[in-house]
Amino acid sequence: MKLKEDFIIQEIDGTHFLVPLGGEAFNGVVRGNETTAFILHLLSDEISEEQIVECMLREFDAPREVVEEDVRLVLDTLRSVGAIMDSE
Repeated sequence: MKLKEDFIIQEIDGTHFLVPLGGEAFNGVVRGNETTAFILHLLSDEISEEQIVECMLREFDAPREVVEEDVRLVLDTLRSVGAIMDSE
Protein backbone atom coordinates (compact mmCIF):
# COMPACT_ATOMS: atom_id res chain seq x y z
CA MET A 1 0.00 0.00 0.00
CA LYS A 2 1.05 3.59 -0.51
CA LEU A 3 -0.20 7.11 0.21
CA LYS A 4 -1.89 8.61 -2.85
CA GLU A 5 -0.10 11.56 -4.43
CA ASP A 6 -3.29 13.65 -4.08
CA PHE A 7 -2.57 14.07 -0.36
CA ILE A 8 0.14 15.98 1.49
CA ILE A 9 1.33 15.82 5.09
CA GLN A 10 1.62 19.06 7.08
CA GLU A 11 2.76 19.74 10.63
CA ILE A 12 1.55 22.78 12.54
CA ASP A 13 2.64 23.30 16.15
CA GLY A 14 3.27 19.59 16.71
CA THR A 15 -0.03 18.44 15.22
CA HIS A 16 0.10 16.46 11.99
CA PHE A 17 -2.45 16.86 9.21
CA LEU A 18 -3.18 14.93 6.04
CA VAL A 19 -4.61 17.34 3.48
CA PRO A 20 -6.19 16.42 0.12
CA LEU A 21 -5.03 18.49 -2.85
CA GLY A 22 -8.47 18.56 -4.43
CA GLY A 23 -8.44 15.48 -6.62
CA GLU A 24 -10.30 13.32 -4.11
CA ALA A 25 -13.92 13.20 -2.99
CA PHE A 26 -12.80 13.75 0.61
CA ASN A 27 -12.98 17.48 1.44
CA GLY A 28 -11.62 17.59 4.97
CA VAL A 29 -8.35 17.01 6.76
CA VAL A 30 -7.17 14.12 8.89
CA ARG A 31 -5.56 15.25 12.13
CA GLY A 32 -3.19 12.89 13.87
CA ASN A 33 -0.56 12.41 16.50
CA GLU A 34 3.07 11.29 16.28
CA THR A 35 2.00 7.70 15.55
CA THR A 36 -0.18 8.80 12.64
CA ALA A 37 2.61 11.00 11.26
CA PHE A 38 5.09 8.12 11.49
CA ILE A 39 2.73 5.85 9.55
CA LEU A 40 2.00 8.54 6.95
CA HIS A 41 5.69 9.04 6.28
CA LEU A 42 6.21 5.28 5.91
CA LEU A 43 3.42 5.27 3.33
CA SER A 44 5.40 7.58 1.04
CA ASP A 45 6.88 4.33 -0.32
CA GLU A 46 5.19 1.01 -1.02
CA ILE A 47 4.91 -0.85 2.30
CA SER A 48 2.81 -3.60 3.86
CA GLU A 49 0.85 -3.41 7.09
CA GLU A 50 3.24 -5.91 8.70
CA GLN A 51 6.25 -3.82 7.66
CA ILE A 52 4.63 -0.75 9.23
CA VAL A 53 4.12 -2.69 12.48
CA GLU A 54 7.76 -3.82 12.46
CA CYS A 55 9.01 -0.25 11.88
CA MET A 56 6.83 1.05 14.70
CA LEU A 57 8.05 -1.64 17.10
CA ARG A 58 11.63 -0.49 16.45
CA GLU A 59 10.66 3.19 16.96
CA PHE A 60 8.19 3.07 19.86
CA ASP A 61 8.24 1.25 23.17
CA ALA A 62 4.85 -0.45 23.08
CA PRO A 63 3.50 -4.01 23.09
CA ARG A 64 2.96 -5.60 19.66
CA GLU A 65 -0.81 -5.88 20.23
CA VAL A 66 -1.09 -2.14 20.90
CA VAL A 67 1.01 -1.27 17.84
CA GLU A 68 -0.99 -3.61 15.62
CA GLU A 69 -4.26 -2.04 16.78
CA ASP A 70 -2.93 1.50 16.31
CA VAL A 71 -1.74 0.68 12.79
CA ARG A 72 -5.06 -0.94 11.94
CA LEU A 73 -7.03 2.09 13.18
CA VAL A 74 -4.88 4.59 11.26
CA LEU A 75 -5.02 2.53 8.06
CA ASP A 76 -8.81 2.13 8.38
CA THR A 77 -9.15 5.91 8.69
CA LEU A 78 -6.89 6.51 5.69
CA ARG A 79 -8.83 3.98 3.61
CA SER A 80 -12.14 5.59 4.60
CA VAL A 81 -11.03 8.94 3.15
CA GLY A 82 -9.44 7.36 0.07
CA ALA A 83 -5.88 8.37 1.00
CA ILE A 84 -4.08 5.10 0.36
CA MET A 85 -3.76 2.72 -2.56
CA ASP A 86 -3.73 -0.91 -1.58
CA SER A 87 -1.36 -3.18 -3.53
CA GLU A 88 -2.95 -5.61 -5.89
